Amino acid sequence: MAERDIISEIAALDATLKSIEAVLDLGKLRKEQAELETQAGVPDLWSDPEAAQKVTSALSRVNSTINKVSSLRSRVIDLPIMLELANNESSDGAELEILKELDSLTSAISDLEIQTLLSGEYDHRDALITIRSEAGGVDASDWAEMVSRMFFRYCERHNYGVSVLETSYGEEAGIKSTTFKVSGPYCYGTLSVEQGTHRLVRISPFDSQNRRHTSFAGVEVVPVVDQSDDIEIDEKDIRIDVYRSSGPGGQGVNTTDSAVRITHNPTGIVVSCQNERSQIQNKATAMAVLQSKLLERRNAQERAKIDALRGDTSGSWGNQIRSYVLHPYQMVKDHRTDFETGNTQAVLDGDLDGFISSGIRWRRERK
Repeated sequence: MAERDIISEIAALDATLKSIEAVLDLGKLRKEQAELETQAGVPDLWSDPEAAQKVTSALSRVNSTINKVSSLRSRVIDLPIMLELANNESSDGAELEILKELDSLTSAISDLEIQTLLSGEYDHRDALITIRSEAGGVDASDWAEMVSRMFFRYCERHNYGVSVLETSYGEEAGIKSTTFKVSGPYCYGTLSVEQGTHRLVRISPFDSQNRRHTSFAGVEVVPVVDQSDDIEIDEKDIRIDVYRSSGPGGQGVNTTDSAVRITHNPTGIVVSCQNERSQIQNKATAMAVLQSKLLERRNAQERAKIDALRGDTSGSWGNQIRSYVLHPYQMVKDHRTDFETGNTQAVLDGDLDGFISSGIRWRRERK
């Protein structure tokens, strides 16, 4: 173990966790937990479904945070014992075990530290992500599909649930757009820093002369609407079209007009859903997506008013947030944080943690 100063690493982890515990204010959290448990135990709780949903959701989040911190604290306390046992055994297996636990704890505490920065009103919610091909023709469609795969792989790594709501396929390759829901703790707060235009530079596989092409994919991230959100949609303001699902699918996917497209006339927002067999289910899902997009639109307008009052003209994410260069060299670089890596394949396989954590810190600093 001479190569690593295990004792110093343990001390650093302990100090980081203590600072997290101070920021979270565990005493206040436990008091909030007790109050929410009392509210959740009221016999007629569900007589008001919206209020009940808020109470149970808040209690779930508080319980999750307390349990996570308690588990990490217990593991940090156990580290010196593991180190002593490893030193006594003097075996490679014992050394590897404590190093593995150290690395695992370092990653888990880092994730929790990032979570403490997610204090926005909607940060704890699930996320709706829409990816669209932008400039670049068939390369852009292919790139949009690569970006969607990148996010799917990221979600797999973090055990987030993913439900694809609608996909529009490109004529030659890739996709024109796709919308999917990501479910898990703080999904919106975490993934919202990915919103913007992602730029790809590579030798095009669709160019017979093997020339370098630049293509763009747009990523939109909005919070999933909650029952308590005051987002009402007048039936007179929408147009509903039904059509047959397109693209690859299971038996019966192309045989009925079950897919639903909703156009919100006042804003021009268009949403679609084709993942369910039932037209009614697709309509309900599409309406929920529309509500989420209208909620984000309202919040963006409110943020714009605040930025205007404070004279902030740099409040937007900007168009190109990140470049992925595959030729003539290998690099992925975020233009906001300057975080970069030469391991482009790992990033395209979903290794976005460094970009997301630096993005969250960057956003917090700007606030």
